[in-house]
Amino acid sequence: MTRVQRLAVLAFSLAWVFPSPAQEAKARTLPPHHAKAGVHCYDCHQEEKPTKKAVAADSCMTCHGDYPAMKALTKDAKPNPHDSHLGEIVCTECHRQHQPPVVKCLECHEGKFKFNIR
Repeated sequence: MTRVQRLAVLAFSLAWVFPSPAQEAKARTLPPHHAKAGVHCYDCHQEEKPTKKAVAADSCMTCHGDYPAMKALTKDAKPNPHDSHLGEIVCTECHRQHQPPVVKCLECHEGKFKFNIR
């Protein structure tokens, strides 16, 4: 193997292990409904270049309303995920914008509910 070939293999290997800034940005993209609404990083994180710190529930409530409003919006869901016996759960416990959502109810009530959450 020539030196050029070895360098090419090394460069390809490094690109595979260490993603480029463009690849990292793609991994952080928003779900379609937030992207379509024109939501930007600052809207939720209150930082232009956010770190991995959690988003405050107040950021969600700016657009989606407070917990009673969400409870009313999802009143037809059985059971209503925003009318939990645990009280007001932090939005990001279920709604994870850069990762798949999680149904917290299923941690204790495995297989009992089906929700379509975003």
